[in-house]
Amino acid sequence: MKALSRIVASSACALGLAATPALGADQFINVLTGGTSGVYYPLGVALAGSIGRAIPGSKTSVQATKASVENLNLLQAGRGEIAFTLGDSLSDAWKGNEESGFKTPLKKLRGIAAIYPNYIQIVARADAGIKTLADLKGKKISVGAPKSGTELNARVILAAAGITYKDFSKVEYLPFGESVELMKNRQIDVTLQSAGLGVSALRDLATSMDVVVVSIPPDVIKKTNDPAYLPGTIPANTYRGQTADVPAVSVQNYLVTHEGVSNDVVYAMTKALWTGLDQLVAAHSAAKAIDLKHALEGMPLPLHPGAEKYYKEVKLMK
Repeated sequence: MKALSRIVASSACALGLAATPALGADQFINVLTGGTSGVYYPLGVALAGSIGRAIPGSKTSVQATKASVENLNLLQAGRGEIAFTLGDSLSDAWKGNEESGFKTPLKKLRGIAAIYPNYIQIVARADAGIKTLADLKGKKISVGAPKSGTELNARVILAAAGITYKDFSKVEYLPFGESVELMKNRQIDVTLQSAGLGVSALRDLATSMDVVVVSIPPDVIKKTNDPAYLPGTIPANTYRGQTADVPAVSVQNYLVTHEGVSNDVVYAMTKALWTGLDQLVAAHSAAKAIDLKHALEGMPLPLHPGAEKYYKEVKLMK
């Protein structure tokens, strides 16, 4: 058995990874992501691969979900070990905002890292006559899965623009891919999607038909009165036919866990994230914006001690 232990340890070292005595073959790690046509899912698959290599013998799985709100509630219930979430949903979960889908404060949650920004992207069919936010009234829209982070973003931004769901002729609550299919079939006019730049669903839509990316002006962002919402820009040529930069809203994404996950496991997951960034970038270009020096920015809840250990090790924290 001692010889076997030395073999496992040396194999881990050969991969440049720390073998942790507390970790073993019975370690299950479920990565909570989002819909398969979004950004969380491919990044989650890549992250699960990195975690699997960091914890030899562990059993990793990737779960497609309705994203932020569902992920945070699943973590609170101990039904996952690491999850992707939007910053505004995370703040609401920590505080216990029932309107956002959190009946009580989710105090078991713990932070791992700030990763990349989402952009609230409003994309309309070019033939729908939508150029500005005011033009949305009377149109048919999809705002994301019910009570998802995207749908919460939609409520906030539309309200700041003086628009309610009652102002639309039809409101669909569908994930990204299904929303795009309705656009292609001309069953809806516009979709609001909160995701990394170049999200596959919107790239697919823009290659299938002419689209307009609708501007969200800075004055609308100010009216949200929420520090999680920041001015951003969707650069020209992010999508086919989008020839100019478009003002938009950015919201930070985070990776989180819960207090029931051991310090050793969270340390290994945190290290796997930062030493495996190349794999995440290969999975989706949104990961190009992930930067260690921004890992702790805006974190609205306490860090997990395992993540804290890693950040002290790399001198990001004292």
